[in-house]
Amino acid sequence: MSGGGRLRQLARLPRIYGYLAWWGLLAPRTRERGELVVVQAVIRSPDGVLLTVRSDLRGWELPGGNLRAGEDEFEALRREVREETGLEVGIERRVGDYVRTGFRPHVARVYVCRVQGGRLRPSRETPRVRWFPPDALPRTLFPWYRRPLAQALAGPAEPALHREHQGMRAILAGMWIDLRMRWWDDEA
Repeated sequence: MSGGGRLRQLARLPRIYGYLAWWGLLAPRTRERGELVVVQAVIRSPDGVLLTVRSDLRGWELPGGNLRAGEDEFEALRREVREETGLEVGIERRVGDYVRTGFRPHVARVYVCRVQGGRLRPSRETPRVRWFPPDALPRTLFPWYRRPLAQALAGPAEPALHREHQGMRAILAGMWIDLRMRWWDDEA
């Protein structure tokens, strides 16, 4: 990326980080009602594990997202994966629930999935999608995805319940990864 491109990326940060601060700190406590549940997929294939990069906070993560009103978890997971990656998936098993407090309180329900069809492609929401060997995950993988990935890759086990607090350390780690990805044009 050119110096001018990097400067444009950095100039957008106050607006992006301001929105993310509202979304992660204020909205859950003032505008949203009830427990937020997100579904996420660990998609495996002979090519490795599929990770995505969102268009707002840049860093590698698992595909997935929120449930819509009246939608069950499996429908939501299949829809989110299709929207973000172009792939159709079958759901094999639940890895566990990750109850996160602090920044953007939510329950992340993680499932192991397999590809059943479709064609891998990025989207407006996830401009980068890529397979990674399980033993060579990127350094710019957000840290809160490492445990679910490790547990999913370890093989079948009873779904586990984990409690994690996402405080200042997680926020700073996310910002550091975002800055690295922007500086290196998402190739970090």
